[in-house]
Amino acid sequence: MWVAYALVSAALLGLYDVFKKKSLQGNAVIPVLLINTVICTLFFLPSIICSMTGTIPPESSLHIPNGGWHEHKLVIIKAFVVLSSWICGYFAIKKLPLTLVGPVNATRPVMTLVGAMLIFGERLNLLQWAGVCTAIFSFWLLSRSGKKEGIDFKSNVWVLLLIASAVLGACSGLYDKYLMASSGAGLDRLFVQGWYNLYQAIIMGIIMIFVWLPERKHALREAPDGKKPDYVPFVWSWTIPFISIALTAADLAYLYALTLPGAMISVVSMIRRSSVLVSFVFGAVVFHEKNLRSKALDLLFVLLSLILLLLGTK
Repeated sequence: MWVAYALVSAALLGLYDVFKKKSLQGNAVIPVLLINTVICTLFFLPSIICSMTGTIPPESSLHIPNGGWHEHKLVIIKAFVVLSSWICGYFAIKKLPLTLVGPVNATRPVMTLVGAMLIFGERLNLLQWAGVCTAIFSFWLLSRSGKKEGIDFKSNVWVLLLIASAVLGACSGLYDKYLMASSGAGLDRLFVQGWYNLYQAIIMGIIMIFVWLPERKHALREAPDGKKPDYVPFVWSWTIPFISIALTAADLAYLYALTLPGAMISVVSMIRRSSVLVSFVFGAVVFHEKNLRSKALDLLFVLLSLILLLLGTK
């Protein structure tokens, strides 16, 4: 049964990328991201408020501790790291094909593994090294596929943002290990998840007020019809709230899978990464993206690298 929930989580993660791509087509990135950080916060805000007022007792599984300034400072750092990853990723997925974004994002476990080796002194076995080398080779293949569509991995700003998003996402995973490990900060998981979502929404609100709205006002003043070349207006789409819904549902399915008897976190995590197959199929069928045969070969090597990492962690 836990495998089924892991597969559900993977499918929802794939749809998460699809909803992002659909929502950002011809749309402004900052308002879309603000809406989704607010929606994510709303999932946790009732628990935060009820925990602060004592309505939810400390012994409850829904209780979110208040924490002191030191703990909140650590969570604010995480909020900046994750939000930076999201901003880079949103701009990248708006401009790049899903069939390219998905495989690059799927290499994040490799980046995390290398980071753990460099930061925490973890040692890689032969299979894990094989996975890292295969991921590097797949990245080279992806760059060749990108060139066929005029996308140069060395100079294309959207590719650089995509890579920055993946690296920052890996950094967030490594930072989580420090935050929640007993040998690190030892913070409660719900405390981290609830408060960092709230801080993300606050930061995005500040960016919206002091960056995007003044830019919009300036653009409309110069071009009242809103047709200034570098200005992209915000347009509501029914897919926007589904970005947060898909992400939250994917996380819930993942966490529930881990609570079931016999569940193996390494296998569940690997199954989750198969979400790239969902986004790849939608990129091909719904968004009619090109050069699919070449990208499919690249994707196979990405999946092979993940399988090698999985076998190496057993």
